[in-house]
Amino acid sequence: MKIPRNEYPRPQLVRNDWLNLNGHWDYIVDNACNGEELEYYKPEKKLNSRPILVPFCPESKLSGIGDPDFKLCVWYRKEVEIPAAWAGKQVILHFGAVDYEARVWINGHFVGSHRGGYTPFSFDVTPHLKEGKNLIALSAYDDTRSGSQPVGKQCTGYYSSGCSYTRTTGIWQTVWMEPVEKAHIEQVKIKTNISLPSAVVTVRLAKYCAGVTVSAKASYDGKPTGEATATANGMTTTLTIPLSETHLWEVGQGRLYDLTLTVSDASGVTDQVSSYFGLREVALTDRKFLLNGKSVFGRWVLDQGFYPDGIYTAPSDEALKADIVNSMALGFNGARLHQKIFEPRFLYWADRLGYLCWGEHGNWGLRLFEFEQLGNFLPEWCESVERDYSHPSIIGWCPFNETWDWNGSRQDDRILKIVYDTTKAIDDTRPVIDTSGNFHVDTDIYDIHEYDQNVTTFAEKLAKGIYITFKDRQPYGGQPYFVSEYGGIKWSDKEGGWGYGDAPATEEAFIARYKGLTETLLNNPDCFAFCYTQLYDVEQEQNGLMTYERTFKFDPKIFYDINTKKAAVED
Repeated sequence: MKIPRNEYPRPQLVRNDWLNLNGHWDYIVDNACNGEELEYYKPEKKLNSRPILVPFCPESKLSGIGDPDFKLCVWYRKEVEIPAAWAGKQVILHFGAVDYEARVWINGHFVGSHRGGYTPFSFDVTPHLKEGKNLIALSAYDDTRSGSQPVGKQCTGYYSSGCSYTRTTGIWQTVWMEPVEKAHIEQVKIKTNISLPSAVVTVRLAKYCAGVTVSAKASYDGKPTGEATATANGMTTTLTIPLSETHLWEVGQGRLYDLTLTVSDASGVTDQVSSYFGLREVALTDRKFLLNGKSVFGRWVLDQGFYPDGIYTAPSDEALKADIVNSMALGFNGARLHQKIFEPRFLYWADRLGYLCWGEHGNWGLRLFEFEQLGNFLPEWCESVERDYSHPSIIGWCPFNETWDWNGSRQDDRILKIVYDTTKAIDDTRPVIDTSGNFHVDTDIYDIHEYDQNVTTFAEKLAKGIYITFKDRQPYGGQPYFVSEYGGIKWSDKEGGWGYGDAPATEEAFIARYKGLTETLLNNPDCFAFCYTQLYDVEQEQNGLMTYERTFKFDPKIFYDINTKKAAVED
């Protein structure tokens, strides 16, 4: 059987020697949450399990399970034989993402846990491995209705409704192993300077290392463009690579430098990884978004990151790329990656294609009026910012979206303020929107959502100047401004399809409405971007420019011509 999703899952820290663990695992539902007490993790324990195809969640068709019901806890088990060539090395077990709280055992030994359904985690499992077959066991606890975990657009009712969709439980990104030496790279963060030009590379090692040498070599299109070497006297070392050639990363031109990082000690090379970076800088003025010092109008679209057969998981790497290619064919130059932390392979393709992305979290589901919920949000959000820091396609962060009141209780503004400040402390290179739409507390950008379907009244509100929604809750502070959700025009041949307002009666009426709404924002001299809802339908939400199966509803050139018209705010 061909291993599903067999591409290397971490594109900015690649090792040649690795073992993809996707494929069939044993799977069982444990709604009573007593599997640990019953010792499901022990090799000698026989389970009445069934096969599931990882990395697809059990709610999806591709998993072979296709059960959309709630699952409070699920268990996975798989026997793995470690390659003989790995003898004497440390073996790291990686999980791309598991929703929500994961606990992991090797051969009956507990090795660690992780909370958060969107970010990666790993364990050194070497002490618990043996010759021959080794049993990996994982439990995943997932209480979507708890109010204490971010669930994004996963529906908290049995049936999907409105703009909430089928849930994801358990493993939904690639699982893999790789062998390393003790002195190896754990994380790489890359910051570029276009005026020098140069790349500042911060390398975090897996342990405290004194006297270890770290070297970095950059190239472009196979030609060497710079190198640097440093001696590490701790877990982190920083190298500055002067670049002999300038190739700017721009919209539609994902010019990437290749990067090789090598760690060595007196015995020789202990680790070598491949990476890449884009030479680019983002900034804001009072009215404009700047890429490499030039005004760029954000022609963005809402991308939910759902797939009809894989739910949260794309069926293939090609499907991730296709979503970006299709978006660009419609005239969009980027997307809000909405209510979900997307997998790194999506960002890899965005990097290569020159596609502007807003990194978001799936904050819906959290009771943000309780200060204690900060502990259920901030650690995972920090993990996501650290994970995606070096992707040139990420041009801004948006941790929260539409922080509505919950049964009359208002958001605790301290949560939004702390998350904003923490994000800025981790990353001082990108703008941060505290909460898209409402209710702003401290933000670099003032954005609003407006779904008025009447072009005339939409234009009356938004044709010129700053339109402030919820004036009693979010005063405008002079920040750059854009409309980060609008449209959502319903167009469907399915019964019960959901969208914003009344559906146009004809294709001509749909296009006229789209044109009128979009040109209103293009012509606003105070608006530096728009973000249309949405790229494709998702289940019952039938307001995409493509179907859920990714076929265009109309000729994409029509929308390309509208979306790419010159904006009033551009130079």
